[in-house]
Amino acid sequence: MTATTPPSALPEKPTLDGVEAKLAHRWADEQTYAFDRSQPRGNVFSIDTPPPTASGSLHVGHVFSYTHTDTIARYQRMRGKSVFYPIGWDDNGLPTERRVQNFYGVRCDPTVPYDADFIPPEKPGKQEIPISRRNFIDLCHELTVIDERSFEELFRTLGLSFDWKHQYRTIDDTSRAISQKAFLRNVKRGQAYNQQAPTLWDITFRTAVAQAELEERERPGAYHRISFHRHDGEKIYIETTRPELLPACVALVAHPDDERYRPLFGTTVTSPVFGVEVPVVAHALADPEKGSGIAMICTFGDTTDVTWWRELQLPNRTIIGRDGRIVEDAPEVITSPEAQAKYAELVGKTVHSAKEAVVQMLRDSGDLDGEPRAITHPVKFYERGDRPLEIVSTRQWYIRNGGRDEQTRDRMLARGRELHWVPDHMRHRYSNWVEGLSGDWLVSRQRYFGIAVPLWYRLDHNGEPDYDAPIVPDEQSLPVDPASDVPEGFTEDQRNQPGGFMGDPDVMDTWATSSLTPYIAGQWEADGDLFDRVYPMDLRPQGHDIIRTWLFSSVVRADLESDTVPWANVALSGWILDPDRKKMSKSKGNTVTPIGLLEQYGSDSVRYWAASGRPGTDTAFDESQMKVGRRLATKLLNASKFALGTGASAADAASPVTHPLDKAMLAGLADVIDAATAGFDEFNYTVALERTESFFWSFCDNYVELVKSRAYGDDEGAQSAKSALAQALSVILRLFAPTIPFVTEEVWSWWQEGSVHRQPWPVAAQIRPADADARVLSLATQAIGAIRKAKSEAKVKGSAEIAAVTVTAGDEDTEVLSQASEDVAAAGRAAKLVFVGASDSDDAPAYAIELA
Repeated sequence: MTATTPPSALPEKPTLDGVEAKLAHRWADEQTYAFDRSQPRGNVFSIDTPPPTASGSLHVGHVFSYTHTDTIARYQRMRGKSVFYPIGWDDNGLPTERRVQNFYGVRCDPTVPYDADFIPPEKPGKQEIPISRRNFIDLCHELTVIDERSFEELFRTLGLSFDWKHQYRTIDDTSRAISQKAFLRNVKRGQAYNQQAPTLWDITFRTAVAQAELEERERPGAYHRISFHRHDGEKIYIETTRPELLPACVALVAHPDDERYRPLFGTTVTSPVFGVEVPVVAHALADPEKGSGIAMICTFGDTTDVTWWRELQLPNRTIIGRDGRIVEDAPEVITSPEAQAKYAELVGKTVHSAKEAVVQMLRDSGDLDGEPRAITHPVKFYERGDRPLEIVSTRQWYIRNGGRDEQTRDRMLARGRELHWVPDHMRHRYSNWVEGLSGDWLVSRQRYFGIAVPLWYRLDHNGEPDYDAPIVPDEQSLPVDPASDVPEGFTEDQRNQPGGFMGDPDVMDTWATSSLTPYIAGQWEADGDLFDRVYPMDLRPQGHDIIRTWLFSSVVRADLESDTVPWANVALSGWILDPDRKKMSKSKGNTVTPIGLLEQYGSDSVRYWAASGRPGTDTAFDESQMKVGRRLATKLLNASKFALGTGASAADAASPVTHPLDKAMLAGLADVIDAATAGFDEFNYTVALERTESFFWSFCDNYVELVKSRAYGDDEGAQSAKSALAQALSVILRLFAPTIPFVTEEVWSWWQEGSVHRQPWPVAAQIRPADADARVLSLATQAIGAIRKAKSEAKVKGSAEIAAVTVTAGDEDTEVLSQASEDVAAAGRAAKLVFVGASDSDDAPAYAIELA
């Protein structure tokens, strides 16, 4: 839709103050950025916009990356595309739960009954109040809506050109239905499965953690040298950082080529303290150089233990529960009264306390060789967690992603090659991640606020669930919540009763929903007409740090559901770094709230800083760049007022340009159009900004000064100047519009109909004169610069009138410069230019002034 705002009068004192609020309202009223869904797919540019996490406040990193995408959206709109630019809010997940807990001072307890009259305390106390799951979810919905309103206000202030009618929440009914539908189809096709298996587990949040959510942190630890016993009395020493897992030991392992231990393969040894006989086995993952070269396999100390356990088909003797404490029941192989008594001492202890207890037991038995040797080593954490992960046995849902299937993995790698990556080297992060997968995608989570796994299970006469034949809802009934909804053929009183049913207690990983954002935004199967016009989408913009999570999971879901990639292009933004070159993040407490920056410097200035950060490149937070952006916006106001103050108008932009200096300027501007267009076509907004800005400052400092006197006349030369100024201003405003939308819209409104953001992108051929000689402007610029310098050296004011300027130059340069001699003389406040021939050895003109 084209805006219809008529031109306004040229302001007496142009100002940037208040333009954001004024223009944001105008854009909303006039639907400036509305998506035209009548356009065919070939004329649509669709964007899979990242939905920010609705849990607290946005930080300057959001301003940075969302500005990048917005410049591309604005450019594509000016290129004539109908831009589908939706916005979603990621209010589904653990961050929301944590914010609700902290904000209201409550915690979810599923055993607490629902209270329809519950009102959270005005101020949270020291002790969190336990509330029902339903009450907790209600508070999650309530708080996210409040947060999202503030996000929307900030995004409008920043000038993001979303079509606000295409807005979604990842926890709303539409998102829930789509997420559940896609999952059920994965189940039906055998692409999703559930099983009891070792699971990475965060004991603080009491939830499973996927491989993509891991991060390693250096932590202090210690190697404990422990003796196992052969039947002949010989001791075999292992070194471990996890002595507390000794009761869970299932084998010792060494490398098959390690001559020290080859004689032991196929034999057994006895564990200290607990007296369990375990086999000695061989596996290529055992490192002969690590510790004593032979390791203890426990269920489970780390992911290597899981690999050994699975590939060597060893028993499972898990002793750590979901709460991170030693479970009550000892492994059945611990049989002697003494060993059982020792195990009983560990029951209920944390991992740390159990470690201390086992080490003391080993000292007492004489099986600890020396004292523990302190080390620092990498330990796996949940990316949002504060305590090391454990590995426990749980039943979970998985989606096949190539982690256990070479054919699927190869297909995912091929999908990555189908995408156009910006910058291109980021493709390797994707392929390295896929090649390093060690398991399928774990999608179930043990949380409260999320999209429920939409299944129930029949219970046999003993009350045991049949996980192999889940009860599946009809797609038309979605979304469902198995915790409160009843499957067809059952009644509520049969819930959790023998012969009845139970609902799946888990919710899906937030990425299981976020991976479907192209489907959610495009209203998959709910609005087929819209979906066909926008999918597969044209662009996925996102941070490079979530290639392994959001990007890869989205590729997996599109491949499984639609046999395609979800978008054609991927544009990556870098991180914002603090002054110490560390990533800004809320968890580190080093973020900057953007609203103060927008108020201090103006939205265009902050956008200018953001657009100066190249695609995929980490960028330092730099307020000095915002100050440069403010000067640029102010200069654009003033330069525009001068150009229009000469009498140049919209009509003049269509008038012929006849003066050589004006033609040279337009030829240079045409080159800028080509460079900016090529930059944006490659999603490189920074190149487009740099070329436009460089031209603009030269335009103001040189061309405007040269043409100033002539433009106020009434002859052909004056008309040429007015036409050139009008054309240049029109083009410059449009080139800057994607980056600094407020000041460009403000200036456009002084002299043109409609919105600059609905104007066509400039085309170089339309302004480049066929007979232009770029040297005219170049030599004239050198001349005026030399005059300024000469005046300064002679201690003459720049505004002082002088009798003449003597130009010493070769014949060719003299001929070119003479075409702008009157403009140079006027700009130099000289009565005339006098040309003097130069010798053939002179490479460039030389300038001297003669004072009156």
